[in-house]
Amino acid sequence: MYRISVRGLVVTLMLATPFVLLRAMFTSRVLSPDENVSPKTSIYEYSANLIDGKEISLEQFKGKKMLFVNVASKCGYTPQYKGLQKLHEELGDKVAILGFPANNFFRQEPGTNEEIFEFCSLKYSVTFTMFAKISVKGKDKHPIYQWLTHPKLNGWNDQDPTWNFCKYLVDEEGKLVKFYKSGVKPLSEEMRSDILK
Repeated sequence: MYRISVRGLVVTLMLATPFVLLRAMFTSRVLSPDENVSPKTSIYEYSANLIDGKEISLEQFKGKKMLFVNVASKCGYTPQYKGLQKLHEELGDKVAILGFPANNFFRQEPGTNEEIFEFCSLKYSVTFTMFAKISVKGKDKHPIYQWLTHPKLNGWNDQDPTWNFCKYLVDEEGKLVKFYKSGVKPLSEEMRSDILK
């Protein structure tokens, strides 16, 4: 009897897990604070390594919006690189597109920094800022993503990336103003409008 119950539970979990994952990926596509909330710590205090290994401070983007995107080269959303590049070309004077390769979701970014750079350059002609591969969730989450996902740091948001190509928009004053799930395209009217505000 006990074995049948455990087996039934395991089968139920195996069948339900894909639906739970899909639901997490496609519901509540955009989050924003209910009011004007100031961060507890400044995003400009953080730095990260570029894809070529050079460390830079986010302070260099002060006065401009920043769009943080966890990217991957073997994902169904990978074609969003094209939209991100177009957004960079059209609105790069207003927003810095910051790509952070991460292998957190079904190992869809297995490459080295050199392989990722080559893939982005050759396939999508990427010229926006690309960082070295990091982790965007879990115990080894990069400090920048700790800031983006911890209300004690950013002032309101606790939403981790739910999949590759989630996006976080930080305004010109360093305030986190929006979280977009993967399905929100870079060239969507909503994202353009938020960048142009």
